[in-house]
Amino acid sequence: MEVTILSRKNLLTTIRNIAEPIAEELGYDLVDLEFVKEGKNHFLRIFIDKPGGVNLDDCQKMSQLVDSKLDEEDPIDVSYYLEVSSPGLDRPLKTDKDLKRNLGKEVEVKLYEPYDGKKILEGILEDYKKDEILLKVHEDKVINLSRSKIALIKLAIKF
Repeated sequence: MEVTILSRKNLLTTIRNIAEPIAEELGYDLVDLEFVKEGKNHFLRIFIDKPGGVNLDDCQKMSQLVDSKLDEEDPIDVSYYLEVSSPGLDRPLKTDKDLKRNLGKEVEVKLYEPYDGKKILEGILEDYKKDEILLKVHEDKVINLSRSKIALIKLAIKF
């Protein structure tokens, strides 16, 4: 049975309502979740984080508690695999919570349209508001970028 788009949104809301309190109780942030079909299998992926990062034990604790609660409430009407993991370094910063957690860190911003001839900017995430982010691109230069013009924000990875 294929999950419809509308019911997928409702399903994700239901799962978020189950998983978020569990994550908070364990001291984690529920960063993201997805329910996808890959080949013949369905996967429920839950991404958690905490200051200093998560480890395998954290993922296992979260997985056991969420699995138990999902079995109890049974919101998913197809068989699926549950995966709990850290969001990874290259994941997009999607929410205000993500931005707040990463204030003062170096980020990469991809734009829909060029700013000063560039579609990719790097700088320190200085602040964010409902409609814009403030990016420190030089020691003495902070720019305001409209969030509607931002395609993607993620942590800059330096090697």
